[in-house]
Amino acid sequence: MGEGLKRYQTVVSDSARWSRFDHRPGDIVISTPPKCGTTLTQMMCALLIFDGPDFPGRLDDLSPWFDMNTRSDAEVLAEVAAMTHRRFLKTHTPLDGVPEWSDVTYVVVGRDPRDVFVSWEHHSANVDMERFVTAVDQGVGLDKVAPFVGERPTTMAERLDRWLVDESPTATMSLTAVAGHLDVAWRRRDRDNVLLFHFEDLRDDRVASMRRLAQGLGIDASDARIAELAASASLEQMRSRADDLAPNTKAILSDSTRFFRTGESGEGRAIMTPAQAAVYDERIRRLAPPELSDWLHRTR
Repeated sequence: MGEGLKRYQTVVSDSARWSRFDHRPGDIVISTPPKCGTTLTQMMCALLIFDGPDFPGRLDDLSPWFDMNTRSDAEVLAEVAAMTHRRFLKTHTPLDGVPEWSDVTYVVVGRDPRDVFVSWEHHSANVDMERFVTAVDQGVGLDKVAPFVGERPTTMAERLDRWLVDESPTATMSLTAVAGHLDVAWRRRDRDNVLLFHFEDLRDDRVASMRRLAQGLGIDASDARIAELAASASLEQMRSRADDLAPNTKAILSDSTRFFRTGESGEGRAIMTPAQAAVYDERIRRLAPPELSDWLHRTR
């Protein structure tokens, strides 16, 4: 790993790959916890970079998940080195696991962690685990990744109980991982090259969000053009192009269209029992400073 970088290693990804990345001025790193609007952010970046919805390839190819274990280091590094467009790479690695370059823009998106859990539940139900395991084995080898963290509980209530308290550093999804990821970004939010967005804003105020994104990326576009581009980033428009936009290069998703689900604010709060809600409140106080917690849990 690069000097001072924290290594994040799970079954799904390994941040060590970033130490071998040859960056270019103008690169964009989209760093989000899973299910926090990653694909929507990639779509907005693509619309700005290509000045319209007609992309020269699948979004997953134009903006690959850089450190995912389904492909080898050599394959991914060669792919991104050959890119001629402005690069915008996806990662679920927090910023303290990615090298800091002053000429790279880092885009981070946060969301109410309780809603993240619900979206993760729906996403997991749409993943073909056999294909995923095969892709990881063919990509980097199952002996090179972090082990699975125990058996997956059979009910959502049991999975929520685990998600609330799991502190394993190799857990793919947990409250600890989501809050820790966003805490790192929160502490860097005042840096000129760090753009922190809330998922609710990306979804519900796309025009203003895209305008701010364009400004942060140094892309000049009129207000009228921003509004035109933002229209192509609606859930309906993206769902209609699911095969081109869903992150499904290795056919890991059972249904690309299901990936673009209508997730509502407050879903996570609604499924919690009083006891689970009490655990959540206690845990989030420990894991996130008050200002970050207030920002994450704001209502529309």
